[in-house]
Amino acid sequence: MKFLPLFCLSFACLTAFSRADDAVHIEKDVSYLPAERKEKADLYLPADDGLKHPAVLIIHGGGWTGGSKGAAREINIGTTLASHGYVCMSIDYLLHDAKSPTPCWPQNLHDCKTAVRWLRANAERLHIDAAHIGVIGGSAGGHLAAMVGVTGPDAELDPASPYGDQSCAVQCVVDMYGPASFENRDVTALRKTRVEAPELYRQFSPLTYLDKKDPPFLVLHGTADKTVDVEQSKILDAALARQGVEHQLEIIEGAPHTFHLQPKQKDLRPLVLAFFDKHLKPAAK
Repeated sequence: MKFLPLFCLSFACLTAFSRADDAVHIEKDVSYLPAERKEKADLYLPADDGLKHPAVLIIHGGGWTGGSKGAAREINIGTTLASHGYVCMSIDYLLHDAKSPTPCWPQNLHDCKTAVRWLRANAERLHIDAAHIGVIGGSAGGHLAAMVGVTGPDAELDPASPYGDQSCAVQCVVDMYGPASFENRDVTALRKTRVEAPELYRQFSPLTYLDKKDPPFLVLHGTADKTVDVEQSKILDAALARQGVEHQLEIIEGAPHTFHLQPKQKDLRPLVLAFFDKHLKPAAK
């Protein structure tokens, strides 16, 4: 396993964690998909200092069937990162609907990739450093975040449009307790079982696409998770190690599913901010 270096926090940095997020500006329900789509995005914008800022896409969880861009975890992540100089975009995306004839996969991944493209297409207006974009997600959002990170054009999972002239690539991934292997579970959102559609399940797993060119990963998981077993992150960790991808697995003793950056077991903000700073802020390298 490759570990990222440990970072010591100064008193000033610790003080910054406790400050109010008065400098963060939030834009709600921003359109990022074609006009006929109902799903929107919330933007968390840092103070306007005239500089370009890295960006982070936030992908909510909910088993690919529910969840919201405005849930407590997503608000926590957006305000935390924006208050430390990141332009954040928390998105809704296509969810599984048993009454709809339209499957959510791979459109949900296409929506996430379109959001990355949208950030680059709007980089000038939002003062984004388009060369430095990361992604973070929890649970099903962790799975989709990993998929955004490991699937390039060769995987044939990039959407044709909109913003087809922009890259879907991200420079780092934070996967919070997302499932990685589907060998022993069926997924309702896929509408078929593993026996019925093994190739569909292979396409759905980030393990299928891993190679040494993938961006750095930070993987977070709690030992008390009863929804996605911590073994899922250990499987991903081992696969990243085999491919030589820079990564860190942080296991939080006693933490349940759906925690944000400040679970009672451990304050994860220093770790996550240090990871994003290393890979998205060139001056911090």
